Parts: sequence; C-alpha cells; structure tokens
Amino acid sequence: MMEQVIMNKLGFPILSTLIFLPIAGAALLLLIPRAKESLAKWVGLLVSIAAFILSIPLFTNFDKSTHLMQFAERHAWIPSWNITYYLGLDGISVLFVLLSTLITILCVLISWNSIKTKVKEFYISILIMEGAMIGVFCSLDFMLFYLFWEAMLIPMYLLIGVWGGPNRIYAAVKFFLYTLVGSVLMLVGIIVLYFYAGRTFDILELMTKTYPYQMQFWLFWAFFAAFAVKVPMFPVHTWLPDAHTEAPTAGSVILAAVLIKMGAYGFLRFSLPLLPEASRAMTPVMLTLSVIAIIYGAVICLAQTDLKRLIAYSSVSHMGFVTLGIFALNLQGMEGGILQMINHGVVTGALFLSVGAIYDRTHTRQIADYGGVASVMPVYATAFMIFTLASIGLPATNGFIGEFLIILGGFTANQWAGVLAATGIIIGAGYMLWLYQRVFFMEVNQKVAGLNDIDAREIITLLPMVLLIFWIGVYPNAFLGFMHESVKHLLERVNSGSVHEMNMAKNIMELIK
Repeated sequence: MMEQVIMNKLGFPILSTLIFLPIAGAALLLLIPRAKESLAKWVGLLVSIAAFILSIPLFTNFDKSTHLMQFAERHAWIPSWNITYYLGLDGISVLFVLLSTLITILCVLISWNSIKTKVKEFYISILIMEGAMIGVFCSLDFMLFYLFWEAMLIPMYLLIGVWGGPNRIYAAVKFFLYTLVGSVLMLVGIIVLYFYAGRTFDILELMTKTYPYQMQFWLFWAFFAAFAVKVPMFPVHTWLPDAHTEAPTAGSVILAAVLIKMGAYGFLRFSLPLLPEASRAMTPVMLTLSVIAIIYGAVICLAQTDLKRLIAYSSVSHMGFVTLGIFALNLQGMEGGILQMINHGVVTGALFLSVGAIYDRTHTRQIADYGGVASVMPVYATAFMIFTLASIGLPATNGFIGEFLIILGGFTANQWAGVLAATGIIIGAGYMLWLYQRVFFMEVNQKVAGLNDIDAREIITLLPMVLLIFWIGVYPNAFLGFMHESVKHLLERVNSGSVHEMNMAKNIMELIK
C-alpha cells in the first residue's frame, strides 16, 4: 500500500542485502575445509563487519519526520496464497536492525579463542542467525515474518545444544519447545486474520481493518503465547535462565541483546495496532505481570551463585520494565520501553561479553570462586563497573533515561505500577553492587591471582558498548528521535477506539439530559 510506505530511495535493495549477505556468508563458509579454522573465523568477521557497514545508511538516511515505512521493497512471492516478499522499516524497527548487525560482530570477536570444536559450523550458525534476526525486524508480510521468526530457532538451538555447557541438551530442548509452542498458537492467529481480512498477509493492510472485540480478545492471547515466551514474561520465563547458563558466550549475548527483544517488538508491531481494543482491555493484566516480573526477577537475583544465571534473571526483571512501558499506553512509557529494549541489549549484552572474557580464563562462573579481580585485572574491572552502573540506571548512562521514562509513563497509567516498579530499581541496585563487591573487591582469591587483564581484542569487543552507554545516556534524543513519529502514530491507533467510546458515552449522556 503506497500511502503507507516510502519506497527505497537508496537505489538498491538494502534490506534484502542485509538479510541475505550473512546467509551468503554462511554458504561461503560451507565451502571452506573444516581444518582451516582461522579462515572460517576471518570470513565470519568480515561478513559481519560488511553487514554492519551496510546498515549505517539506514541510520544516516532515515527520515525521522514521518511514521511511514521506509526503504520498502515488495515483490510477488506466492501469488496463489497472496503472500508477498515485503520489507520495510519504521522508527521502531530501524534501531533493532542496527543493534543486530553490531551485536553479531561482537559475538564473532568474543568467540575467537573460546570456540575450539566445529568452528566453521559455529560461525555458520551465527551468520544465519543474523540474517533471520534482521528479517524479523524488516518483514511487512505476516508469512515472511513467521518464516524468519521460526528460522531463528534452529541456529540458536544448535548454539546452545552443540557449544553449550554440561546441561546444554536440556536447555536447548526447553528453549525450543517453549518458543515453538507459542509460535504455533501465533500461526493460528495469523491464519484467522488472513481469512477474516480477505485473504491477505500484508501487515499494513491488516492494520486498516477493524476486528470484532471477541475476535481481538482471542487473537491477543494467541499472539501473547508467542511474544510473552520470547520476552520472556512471568510466568513463562523459566527457559531463559537455563538457556543463558548453558549457552556459549555468543549465544547468551544474542539471546539477551536481540532475541528476547523480538517478543516486545511483536507486541508493538502486531498486538497493539491490530488488536487495539483487546490491548486496552488487557492492560491491567499486562501491567500486573510486568510488575511481578520486575520484583520477582530482582529478588531471585539476590539468591544466585552463578554469574550468568544472575544476569539471566536480571533480564527477566529488566524486560518487565519494557513491557510496563509499552502497556502504559502513553508516549513517555512507550518511548522509554523501546529505548530500554536497546539499552538492555547493550548493557546485558556487555555483561555477558564480560562474563565470557573471564570465564575463558578461569572456567568457572561461581561467584564464590572470585574476589579481588580488580587488583589483577584493572581495565576489565573498570569496564564491568561501567556496565554495572548502567544496569542500575546511574544518571548519564543509558539505563537512567530509559527507566526514568518508563517509571514516568507507569505512574501516569497506574500509580501503584509506578511505585512497585521503582522498588525493583532499588533491589536491582542492591544485587548488582553486591555482585561487583564479591567479584572485584574483597580478598584476592587464589583462583584469580595470576590472571591476565583483557587483551586488545577483548577491549575492542567491549568498547562499542561503553560508547553506546554514554552516547545514549548523555544524548538520548539521537535515538528517541527515530521512534517519536512512529510511537505517536501507534498510540493514535491504539487510543482511537477509546476516544470514540468516550465521545459516544458523552453523546448518550447529553441525550439523556
């Protein structure tokens, strides 16, 4: 639908190139002999760098003054079912494409020396994952979206199941089953929409239709099954700590930085605009589940003895803030929620990168095995401190502005939700600072006494995260500016029904008088 998109002004199919460049890189890796591990690493790195460079024009050429989809591409794909190859980005999705391309480079770098077996296959999985992630954020056809959404399961299953820890098979199967069951229910919802709307999978066209409330209600829960598991929301979060704990560092980083954002993105892209009445009706439930996740995840962190498991449960708490902001259904909350998705990807991704760096040296994740790390690894301790302060929302870091907007939006929507969410911030500061004290201060543990500080490769891996933390913290409008028009348009659609209902009620009262 031409009125809802701006056709690609760059003169070449940039979104298709971004999706299929990593997949082509994975195909190239198939041709490399397994013995040439170094060559496989360099191919993986160069392809991921090329994808990131290619994504920069999306940032520099994006028109922030409109909510319309940009860089659009559309081609007939399966005409008999009215399925099209339809791509585009708005101010919400563009930031996640950039995050995906950056995170992939960092995952390649952090895995350079830690992956010892099936190296070629590991980088093939990483590159296929990158293509599928970008495809999810670009898709404007529901079946194309579902194809990329499901395609992510396979490489992530392999990352956990092949290169993970001792309980990797259990964690991989649990991850696969949770996400697959939710996705099947979403597919049922997509098919219902397809037939009701006149046999179309065009997402923008589906948004122009009006659906009965009862239909919206059941579709909301069908989509909830897929998106809530992916976030993950309480109580369907239990796969995440196991997946994070057993996954290799790169798998944990991709999970934290990008994959779990797709659940919240699904609420923004589909549940709210397609099902506005049901979304408004379910707001109290969503706010309640969000607050429970915030406090529950934070309290559970206080009891953790494993570094990765603690950060994993902190993700449950932080993503509770994201869903709280989204379902506050006001500008401050929603923009804060989207920005916090980026912030969480940066900060938690950085924390997992940091844990991976020290795990490669000690081969233990038990907090009790550390102590005094700051004395032997001062550069590493400094970087981890920055990530810790960003995680607890220190002013001038990216965590502050995101949480501030979410709490502001939460108070506006429901005062109790705002108050309880604020207590989650206090608990979060407690468990993160306590973690830092036990790992980096105290008496030097003999297990860390002879460790070398992080090297140049690891510094290069962590440095982009440090820069993003302060860039977003000091000048958040550089990122908020992208989403402003898209969020305003989304809120107009979600709240238009409530305004209409209020006007009808007002007219009825006047007639009675």
